[in-house]
Amino acid sequence: MLKAILHTRPARQLDTIFTQEDLQRLGNTVEVIWGKDEEMPEKAWTQAKKEASILIGVPRYGVGDVDENAAPNLKAIMEVGGGHPRQGSVDYKTCFRRSIRVLSCAPAFAKMVAELALGHALAALRNIVDADQRMRRGEEKWGWRGQADICTLYHASVGIIGYGNLARELRLLLAPFNCKLHAYDPWLPNTHLEQQGIIPMGLEELLQTCDVSFVLAIPTQENRELLTRKKLEQIKPGAVLVLASRSHLVDFDALIELANAGRFRATIDVYPEEPPPLDHPVRDTENTVLTCHMAGAIDHALYNIGNMVTDDVEAIAAGLPPIRMQVAQPEFIARR
Repeated sequence: MLKAILHTRPARQLDTIFTQEDLQRLGNTVEVIWGKDEEMPEKAWTQAKKEASILIGVPRYGVGDVDENAAPNLKAIMEVGGGHPRQGSVDYKTCFRRSIRVLSCAPAFAKMVAELALGHALAALRNIVDADQRMRRGEEKWGWRGQADICTLYHASVGIIGYGNLARELRLLLAPFNCKLHAYDPWLPNTHLEQQGIIPMGLEELLQTCDVSFVLAIPTQENRELLTRKKLEQIKPGAVLVLASRSHLVDFDALIELANAGRFRATIDVYPEEPPPLDHPVRDTENTVLTCHMAGAIDHALYNIGNMVTDDVEAIAAGLPPIRMQVAQPEFIARR
């Protein structure tokens, strides 16, 4: 039987990501080392690596050496935090050389993030938050007067910035609305997007023409402030920008300034500093819908982590490739 170190860090308790059924499956498949809701001492981690074939979770101090001497049996490193481990915490070069798979649970969150992104878009298009606040203050506008600046998602022109896990799930949710879907993703060939029913489009054209634009790209060295002030100024007047992946991708100060000026509507779930200071200007913005990085980490998504980890552990133990978690690719890791 293979051995696996199960280390999820104290911040993410075992029973929040593993059901009892999945924990039992895991225990029936591999010999679990540690598996406690507390930090594994670094010395114990180093010693356990010499026997383990699978590392589930990455400690704060990182994985450490993964060469033939330090981890002779290692086949896979499974991150349960939400993305591939930072380069400083995992020696990717050695992992790729030794064909050690570095796996991320990121796909577990895709459905939940897509769902909230859709909710954000609908809330902004239909002015739901503003209407609620007006109703509570007794300042509501009845009849046609309250409908003047309301739009619909049906048959809208929708832009997607970054066509990855989140976007693929969002596409399914948008299907009933019969939207015309466009995407900007320089990492994907146009033919791939077209096969998904997506119209490839340059970033500036997308911003200039789409009624709703979803920012869903993962952060990389190349896309920091991809949406500069100049690009944000090109957003179609009255359109909606949904910021759902990372604030890394936008000039955040320009975003809230332009939203306040009424250039477009914005919805925001992620921020440069979390939580933002109580006096941060974003808290007083107009034409915005704000939530507190609540898109992904709900029970359904968290239990998906344990389920996909267990499925892939079973596959590895059977001599098969993992298929549910996302495998780190050398070309992409180098860009992070």
